[in-house]
Amino acid sequence: MFDVFGSVKGLLKLDQVCIDNNIFRLHYKATVIILIAFSLLVTSRQYIGDPIDCIVDEIPLNVMDTYCWIYSTFTIPNRLTGVAGKDIVQPGVASHVDGHDEVKYHKYYQWVCFVLFFQAMLFYVPRYLWKTWEGGRIKMLVLDLNMPIMNDDAKERKKILVDYFADNIKGHNFYAMRFFFCEALNFVNVLGQIYFMDFFLDGEFSTYGSDVVRFTEMEPEERGDPMARVFPKVTKCTFHKYGASGSVQKFDGLCVLPLNIVNEKIYVFLWFWFILLTILTGISLVYRAAVILMPKLRLLMLRARSRLSQHEEVELIASKCQLGDWFILYQLGKNIDPLIYKEIICDLAQKVEGKEIV
Repeated sequence: MFDVFGSVKGLLKLDQVCIDNNIFRLHYKATVIILIAFSLLVTSRQYIGDPIDCIVDEIPLNVMDTYCWIYSTFTIPNRLTGVAGKDIVQPGVASHVDGHDEVKYHKYYQWVCFVLFFQAMLFYVPRYLWKTWEGGRIKMLVLDLNMPIMNDDAKERKKILVDYFADNIKGHNFYAMRFFFCEALNFVNVLGQIYFMDFFLDGEFSTYGSDVVRFTEMEPEERGDPMARVFPKVTKCTFHKYGASGSVQKFDGLCVLPLNIVNEKIYVFLWFWFILLTILTGISLVYRAAVILMPKLRLLMLRARSRLSQHEEVELIASKCQLGDWFILYQLGKNIDPLIYKEIICDLAQKVEGKEIV
């Protein structure tokens, strides 16, 4: 548990060197922290407390609780609407006829804490891949040039950076393509996780948030609570045992699931968060496609990043650079002090033009 908290604490730290972008950080920082926090919350309620309470005649309560928690409880979907206490006992809890009324078993609430943690790990995979492929290149190139005051050592480091870039120009395309692949992997991952949660909740997640919003706008007599359908607070459980004569006896019990009060709120939040994350990631992929296909856009972005530099110098460098070189320069601009970055652009322009650096 302490190792998990330590990992979450590490995600909260600000990176000294930025090797990605804000949308990327929404995946491996914000979403991972949210999912792990929810997993810990559900775990604490599930294993430190009483996740289920069942009542039934003639069966010890602790036995009934353990049995129903292990073998799951059920509701009757066609009895979700009605007046509680008059038409039905609770939404989804009413008498039913075996083989005639549909019965829906709820098994997934036992696995919520594990599934949330597993999803958090999946969201970190693109970050892990990119960090492995990136290999600390940006950090090595920055060389502590993020301070506005330069001493002799900083000037030497700046010269090393300019020489490296000039010698390796047109050699960074594979580096950039790996990052673009990880961006696309983020989009595939968030879409896949929406479908995974829909499968996990028996096809209920895809419309869960919109159903909850609609539920709040309907008349009380007409509406069926989607949260009670997906995460019922009161359910039924059937226990069988042998009677005194050796015949099988059937006992119908009612079970209260206080854990589902937490689960229903978690998945409402996750529905809206995942939809928002999917939209933002989709927009970022459209932007990335425009960057790849439009050299003019890359020039404008490099100008904006090196706003203190002469436009002629930026245009000269952009004309000599390929996509990967532009990406490295743009990433360096995020991490290097603007005054030093201006000098690097100036020196690099002279270098690629074949002039001696003054």
